[in-house]
Amino acid sequence: MLGSRRSRRRVTTALAGFGLLLTGAAVQVGSGSTPAHAATTHRVLFDNAHAETAGNADWIISTSQPDPLGQNASPSAETDWTGALSSWGVALQKTGDYSLKTLPTGSSLSYGGSSSLDLSNFDTLVLPEPNTLFTSAEKTAIMNFVKNGGGLFMISDHTGADRNNDGYDAVKILNDLMTNNSVDSSDPFGFSIDSLNIASGYPAAINDSSDPVLHGSFGTVTKSLFANGTTATLKPSDNSNVKGLVYRSGYSGNTGAFFLTSTYGSGRVAFWGDSSPIDDGTGQAGNTLYDGWNDPGATNAALALNATAWLAGSGTSGGGGGGTGGGGTGTCTAGQLLGNNGFESGNSTWSASSGVITNSGSEAARSGSYYAWLDGNGTATTDTLSQSVSVPSGCTSAKLSFYLHIDTAETTTSTAYDTLKVQVLNSSGTVLGTLATYSNLNAASGYTQRSFDLSSYAGQTVTLKFTGTEGSKYQTSFVVDDTALDVA
Repeated sequence: MLGSRRSRRRVTTALAGFGLLLTGAAVQVGSGSTPAHAATTHRVLFDNAHAETAGNADWIISTSQPDPLGQNASPSAETDWTGALSSWGVALQKTGDYSLKTLPTGSSLSYGGSSSLDLSNFDTLVLPEPNTLFTSAEKTAIMNFVKNGGGLFMISDHTGADRNNDGYDAVKILNDLMTNNSVDSSDPFGFSIDSLNIASGYPAAINDSSDPVLHGSFGTVTKSLFANGTTATLKPSDNSNVKGLVYRSGYSGNTGAFFLTSTYGSGRVAFWGDSSPIDDGTGQAGNTLYDGWNDPGATNAALALNATAWLAGSGTSGGGGGGTGGGGTGTCTAGQLLGNNGFESGNSTWSASSGVITNSGSEAARSGSYYAWLDGNGTATTDTLSQSVSVPSGCTSAKLSFYLHIDTAETTTSTAYDTLKVQVLNSSGTVLGTLATYSNLNAASGYTQRSFDLSSYAGQTVTLKFTGTEGSKYQTSFVVDDTALDVA
């Protein structure tokens, strides 16, 4: 008789209605917020070498460049520094955890050089609506900076916002960076910027309490602001870590993302579809500015500041610095690195086969309501579950653990017809190691915790992947819950 298969899933979770069906996402660091006062100084470079002050734009933290402290060494209010981004800069400066610089007009972005403003001396690069194309050398520098651990904050504006009338707006310029560079032009970040001009609106954030950008030390993000901006289209098949955080009203999933995060190599990426949210309404004389930073209908300040902290590596190893060409600062903050590690946020953070992350009552979660259920169909099936994570180079201990329950209708006591492989892959999808293979022969009641040493992967961004393969006759269910990657 064929093995009976209990009424199985694949139940679409209630979270789908909130736009959480995202395959793969930016790495979530820790289960809580990013510390406001990190142990290291995070170095941020704001770009002003690509017409960021053309027309009515004034996207600078201070007129004192490269060092804003030359205008006021102890700023306490946005007017202590001059520029429409002064609120952003002052807020970071006041924490005591950030070192801020500006790349002045007439300079060029570089990586691996001897200049004090070389990207190797920074953890994060902010591109606040650039209005001139990056040179080939600059694009190579930016991409290698991110690939080696740097944070990249790209801020666009609506299509046609060509402030210096050179034929290129930020939409074209940032898309060109991602598709026309010497390092990786095959959609490295997993998204493209839409050619749109959305006049107004207050796009809402997704519901993900574990996300450090939406729930960070600078506050909780609920909404942002459209004041003539654009969105992006996500392409998780190109980069499974891309994740939409704020969406245009009526959009979710892979379309209409107004704010998103992703990773590339060992680095992190954030994108925002409008420059108005970072405009604090104050700046140099002669500019028409709008105070989006303090707009009461949005939480733009929290979004900008939390994202800066995440990009700079707060709570983990540093960014793309180190003085001579990337690789991070080599520090380690003890913590748990997997996002949505108990699956309670549904289909977020993890990349999974349809229906794998579920709250179906046909199996039991170890804790909470959600869990990951691979196979269990009684037909030939391959299910996968994966998440990319960066293991800080300074950590000497890195332990992967998860709870596993296996039940089966197989009657054999000698043949592994159905299997679950737990593997570590690199960013190209190459298997670096198989941690374990379980099968129908391991079936038992209840959950059993499994643990593995991943300390040999310190300093690398790897993908943790579960692959369940089931034969065509009797069902075997591989049920995973309460995962963790604890580092110290």
